[in-house]
Amino acid sequence: MTRFRPTSPSAPISPSINDAAALIPGLPNDVAAQILSMLPYSHHSRLKSTCRSWCIFLSSETLISLRRHLRKLSNLLCIFPQDPSISSPYLFDPRTLGSFACAADPGSGQIIVAGGGSRHAIFGAAGSRMSSAEVYDVVRDEWVPMDGLPRYRAGCVGFLGGGDDGEQKKFWVMGGYGESRTISGVFPVDEYYKDAVVMDVNSYGTGKWKEVGDMWQEGERARLGKVVTVEDDGNGCPAVFMLDENDIFRYDMTCNRWHKETSVPRKAPLHSSFGFIVLDKELHIMTILKGSDSTETRRTRQQKRAGTLFIQIYSPGKKTWRSLIAKPPFQSPLDFNTTVMCSIQM
Repeated sequence: MTRFRPTSPSAPISPSINDAAALIPGLPNDVAAQILSMLPYSHHSRLKSTCRSWCIFLSSETLISLRRHLRKLSNLLCIFPQDPSISSPYLFDPRTLGSFACAADPGSGQIIVAGGGSRHAIFGAAGSRMSSAEVYDVVRDEWVPMDGLPRYRAGCVGFLGGGDDGEQKKFWVMGGYGESRTISGVFPVDEYYKDAVVMDVNSYGTGKWKEVGDMWQEGERARLGKVVTVEDDGNGCPAVFMLDENDIFRYDMTCNRWHKETSVPRKAPLHSSFGFIVLDKELHIMTILKGSDSTETRRTRQQKRAGTLFIQIYSPGKKTWRSLIAKPPFQSPLDFNTTVMCSIQM
């Protein structure tokens, strides 16, 4: 829930950004403002605490004007807790944060979603789960229900594959969790799935769900790792990769199995995790390195707390690794278990 404080009605509509306070160090403020304006409203509440300039920008009319100019609009629920003449409204973004399977098909102008759920404030496994599935038609601006998943499934991932050379597109949904069990009859924990389901997708609609079975044997792993897809311009079928601890696996759709592709050269520090994302068809594995660096004795205490961002980059085509180091401008270390990341084109 984000509180919106409207500016004066006489304020200019065109975006005006204060150059005195850098939004993102090292970037011009107009570029930084465009990046921040693309972030979903559902993340604004926690992002405002990053720094004062972010709080001001994310609470300003400049943000709304810029989103309108970029046509980056969201459907929000606006709630006035009191008389609108004396109280600022709250903006609520009803979109969940990645607990469901979702894939976009630019060719047909459709977005397909399936599954999802919510988390309990104290016991995560005590939240809700869903089995419903829907497709959004961008041109018609309407949601059309699909056949629901064979069972409740939250925390899953989804992607589209196929579609070229007469092959029918398929919507894949992997992993996630459904029913929960209790420890000592008290504490609920998730029961994670190790299978996948597939649905045929075409311009006339969708088909029936097909269960393709377990993706690994009992004892291989407890749950699906972080999954990303690399689009293939040749046949329209993406390459699917999973990061499981320090190993990267490639998914074989033919035999429904994960095969080891490579291992991350430098393992994540103890009690930490990797960030995993695709940029320009390469896999980027990110972690925060802590500890002192004798060559950088002038770093501030704040920079030392934030650590160093270490990025290991793997090229599936060349099967080669390279790495780079950057200093993140954050006040505290990133937690890749909760950090939200996406790739953008500018």
